[in-house]
Amino acid sequence: MFNRWLRAAILIVGWIMITACGNSQAPRYVSPADRAPLTADHAWPKNSFLVLAYHDVEDDVADQRYLAVRTSALSDQIAWLRDNGYHPVSVQQILDAHDGKIVLPEKAVLLTFDDGYSSFYTRVWPLLKAYNWPALWAPVGSWVDAPANQPVDFGGLMTPRDKFATWDMVRKLGQSPLVEIGAHTWASHYGAEANPQGSKEPAVANREFNKATGKYETDEEFYQRISKDVNLITQKITSVTGKPPRAWVWPYGAASGTTLQIANEHGYRMAFTLNEGLANAADLDDVPRVLISDNPSLQRFASQVAQVREPRTMRVMHVDLDYVYDADPVQQRRNIDKLIQRVYDMRISHVFLQAYADPKGDGNIRELYFPNRWLPMRADLFNFVSWQLQSRANVDVFAWMPVLAFDLDDSVPRVMKWNPDTGASAVDRQQYVRLSPWSSEARKRITGIYEDLAKNTSFRGILFHDDAFLTDFEDASPDALAAYRAAGFPGDIGRIRKDPQIFERWTRFKSRALIDFTRQLTQTVRNIRGPQVKTARNIYALPVLEPESEAWFAQNLNDFLGTYDWTAPMAMPFMENVPADKANAWLDKLVSAVAQHPGALDKTVFELQARDWRKTGTQEDIDGKQLVEWMRQLKLSGAVNYGYYPDDFINDKPEMSEIRSTFSSFWYPQK
Repeated sequence: MFNRWLRAAILIVGWIMITACGNSQAPRYVSPADRAPLTADHAWPKNSFLVLAYHDVEDDVADQRYLAVRTSALSDQIAWLRDNGYHPVSVQQILDAHDGKIVLPEKAVLLTFDDGYSSFYTRVWPLLKAYNWPALWAPVGSWVDAPANQPVDFGGLMTPRDKFATWDMVRKLGQSPLVEIGAHTWASHYGAEANPQGSKEPAVANREFNKATGKYETDEEFYQRISKDVNLITQKITSVTGKPPRAWVWPYGAASGTTLQIANEHGYRMAFTLNEGLANAADLDDVPRVLISDNPSLQRFASQVAQVREPRTMRVMHVDLDYVYDADPVQQRRNIDKLIQRVYDMRISHVFLQAYADPKGDGNIRELYFPNRWLPMRADLFNFVSWQLQSRANVDVFAWMPVLAFDLDDSVPRVMKWNPDTGASAVDRQQYVRLSPWSSEARKRITGIYEDLAKNTSFRGILFHDDAFLTDFEDASPDALAAYRAAGFPGDIGRIRKDPQIFERWTRFKSRALIDFTRQLTQTVRNIRGPQVKTARNIYALPVLEPESEAWFAQNLNDFLGTYDWTAPMAMPFMENVPADKANAWLDKLVSAVAQHPGALDKTVFELQARDWRKTGTQEDIDGKQLVEWMRQLKLSGAVNYGYYPDDFINDKPEMSEIRSTFSSFWYPQK
């Protein structure tokens, strides 16, 4: 009876999806033999392991101020892991796998316990001995160092001293072969003011803002503060246990590249975040963990563990900070609150957030929304809005940044277009006015802007804007011509274009140059913010649909898929002058072109248009029903991840009531 009802429900849902799509392309039939296996049916990647993050453990009430679970629940969870084929591993085994000495068993799991509660000594250790399971215990030094009978300031909550362990407990457990003592900072487990608006962000990963002086910590001040902290906790654990700590555990899971470098200099070999997914012994600088909180039932615990390998569906709102900014601070705060509420209510996963100002809408960037050394700051706004979105709306924020279109002073060389009729070269003002990627001065200044973004703001990823392109007549600047000659090309675009083979190699050379520059920018950001920073890059539709058009853009889908965590095609039919009655067929063709590359759909997020820029006034806005139809078409064609640009949260465009049930991964969770 159940199976028959289930089959009927699936048929009804399928019929509703198909009949609701108007002129949508029908979904393509894939035979069972050709269907991709479920993620759960795949073997675990070699040397991968699951990490579970616990905090306090209580016999009775599981106090969520300390993210506690009950002792009985922890025992049941360990037993469930054991009985379902999970194999406990230690920090030493993971390091041995990293060094190529061993291979971790299938379904390896590491238990970790943060903060340094006394319950690890009184409740967890007996369970570890009973099950013979290893664990990592990472205390906060200043909490364990607190004098007897003196309350501990636990993030503003005054907590009885006996809630936390003593150094004698640390010493005893450090002698056990089942316990690895890690570090959770000495005294940096708190939120520090990180912008003029007063946002409290993890102190170990962000520069503090001093309201009295109106200034941020300098590089030297931040480095000295963190170095002192890392040195204190490292020396203390070493003196107490006789062994230097090897595992660094980030407070709140928030990482910093600068702090990671300091930790590595002190001998730490692995760093634990609270990012999603399985860990792998090949990459120990960014070890993700599953946070176990709210004292989950065994069923919910099992679901958390089982889903850790499932890819996360990406739903993106692409937001202009220009909509948020207002010279009136009261109105600006209303705008921010409205945006946060809309993103929260939409129940999406990501926001691509503009980090630059472009009130003229011409794509030439004259101001930024964060402190920096090269352009005026319109307002110190990006960090605040980004942190509000992360902490209140629970989304990942990608900083949407130009690559070349910064309007710096005239001394910095621009991309120049060669005119075949006159043989002259000049800046093409009909396009984005871009800095030449072959100018060392341009690269230095752009890199400096990205450094300042990473130092002064909080985000989870970078979206490289669509200004990173070069036409088949660009770049003809002196620096570019010199680079061509150095690479073995003629130093003359006319001669390059006359030879088809040289022209093809030149096209690839330019595509790779832009890729290499964004890679350098990515590494610059990760050096400061941490290795967990993800990347995405916009690509025009034509290089996806017609690979030979790489010559007109210097963009290549294969390059993008192999370089960035996410490739973001501009799936915008009207922008490509596709008639409305042919838009679904065009979207189907776009998705099909991406699908020709194995695994590409899992790394691609299609960006629809919510505005028809060919029109003016209120007619610009694309109806929510139309957007829903396009989203359904993407799904029917096999797309997994999608979003739209722009979101006008001020005027509810597109209408949330129209799009949410189809757009949101919460309301529409099919994968």
